[in-house]
Amino acid sequence: MIETENSQRGNPPTVLQVLPGLVTGGVERGTVDMADALVQAGWRALVASSGGPMVRELERAGATHITLPLDSKNPFRMRTNARELARLIQEYGVHIVHARSRAPAWSAYWATRRTGTPFVTSFHAPYKITGPVKRWYNSVMTRGDRVIAISNFIGRHIAENYKIDPNLMRVIPRGVDLDRFDPELVSAERMIQLSEAWRLEDGVPVVMLPGRLTRWKGQAVLIQAMAELRDVPALAVLVGSDQGRVAYREELEATVEKLELKSSVRFAGECRDMPAAYMLSDVVVSASTEPEGFGRVSVEAQALGRPVVGSNHGGVAETVLPGQTGWLVPADDPKALAAALRQALALAGEERAAWAARAMEHVRQNYSKQLMCARTIAIYQELLEERAGMT
Repeated sequence: MIETENSQRGNPPTVLQVLPGLVTGGVERGTVDMADALVQAGWRALVASSGGPMVRELERAGATHITLPLDSKNPFRMRTNARELARLIQEYGVHIVHARSRAPAWSAYWATRRTGTPFVTSFHAPYKITGPVKRWYNSVMTRGDRVIAISNFIGRHIAENYKIDPNLMRVIPRGVDLDRFDPELVSAERMIQLSEAWRLEDGVPVVMLPGRLTRWKGQAVLIQAMAELRDVPALAVLVGSDQGRVAYREELEATVEKLELKSSVRFAGECRDMPAAYMLSDVVVSASTEPEGFGRVSVEAQALGRPVVGSNHGGVAETVLPGQTGWLVPADDPKALAAALRQALALAGEERAAWAARAMEHVRQNYSKQLMCARTIAIYQELLEERAGMT
């Protein structure tokens, strides 16, 4: 447990996190993990969002959720949200406001300037800059009293594209819950149940690509790579929902049909037991054609001892150790991906076990949830101490 001087005096600091919603995703997972860590540390955790399925998990952790339409990008609604957040800051005696997405960040920024409350932002993605207006809109994520970049890649993106005092920026990678992504805790029953649902055949290696079905996640690249591996017995499993992108899913299915890969590619849909899914895999692929801010898939897979083949850009290029825990290949290059998969699928016995051990240790040392939360709470404490020194 991380304890602070304030919590020991019985006067717990209060942190308000703001984000669009709590449906699913890395930003949402980080918010819930952070709220849980704050409660465990003796702080008070508030989260404001438009709501979603993860609210229940948040409240089980002991945090308080306040429903506001923070998913709206309507300028008038954003101003109204700012007034509501200012009211909440005063009502709950909030000490720190932490914004994790642009539209709610603007509302939080205006509210904290009005109330004089320290403001933290987490910069999660290399937001596209299509002109001065978009640059200005994105810039709210650099207006925090502290700005958290979720990878060195994002840190460089911020420094190259926005005016920011480098002393205010901190790089804190996302963290994986090692109590959940632990191979010792994934039961055989869970793996059997999922294997049956996916209709997996015994003895056929599984190449898994987790991620919602959207073009930049690279499902088409993996399908094309499988066409280069017809001599290798393997099944590519695409794990993730199309989230309404029916046309893209149909395009992928048509590609599978055209390349005569129906026996080598399977669409598994959404999966609610990702630790078991990783454990069923022989190799995990992160084939994003655009750079990701962090790349949670590669870290989760390594936490469970699975070799990873990832695109050599963005945050993924930082989390995979080439030749030790996985392979990095040029983005959108099916032949290069196929060559790396061929090597990964050839790992066996003691060599595979050595790769697994290195991958798990790599994640434990650098990408645990506990480390992420401790580093973030240290930033909160730093701001509280600065504020105390000003009074």
